[in-house]
Amino acid sequence: MTAALILREVRRGLHGAAWLPVAFFLLVATIVPFAVGPDARLLARIGGGALWIAALTAALLPVERLIEPDRADGVLDQLALTGTTEEAVGAAKAIGHWLTFGPLLLVAAVPGSFLVGLDGEALARSLVSLAIGTPALAALAVAVAALTAGLPRAGALAGLLMMPLAVPLVIFGAAATGDGESSALKLEAAVALLLVAGSPFVTGAAIRAGRT
Repeated sequence: MTAALILREVRRGLHGAAWLPVAFFLLVATIVPFAVGPDARLLARIGGGALWIAALTAALLPVERLIEPDRADGVLDQLALTGTTEEAVGAAKAIGHWLTFGPLLLVAAVPGSFLVGLDGEALARSLVSLAIGTPALAALAVAVAALTAGLPRAGALAGLLMMPLAVPLVIFGAAATGDGESSALKLEAAVALLLVAGSPFVTGAAIRAGRT
């Protein structure tokens, strides 16, 4: 059942505007050099942070379709009647969400890194950092979507909730991109593991609370 749910999420994501998060990611990477000027050293210093901010917003863009449509249509209730736990639904949605934007974002990070002035070594570090961090962003987006499902202006509220929660991940991810000798990558991995492991339980609790 979990595999079927993941496949359903991937199909739904790809049939929608799957290109939008990647296009937004590249748009941010293109705008940054115009905003800060042609100073290569300055661009290289802030490039990792710019890519991570772009990745955060890319994960947040489809948040309104992650939980609310299934809640409104009764799909979540039907899954509960079949014995599928809410935690399994949350895990499947997080995996499906990452599969629809994570791999494409990693591919887009290659031209994006050069646009913000990162060299070859920094590019490799940024790819590793994003590969570790984007599953956590997807898991966090699903949890926040479950917490705000059914509320008015849920998209704006989800952004207000997700961005502060993602701050540690963004800080360590950007630091790992800029300095390969620091322990930032290990700290990022620890934060990412905590978010990925905790997200299904938060999602499940939020879905059950929404039924009452």
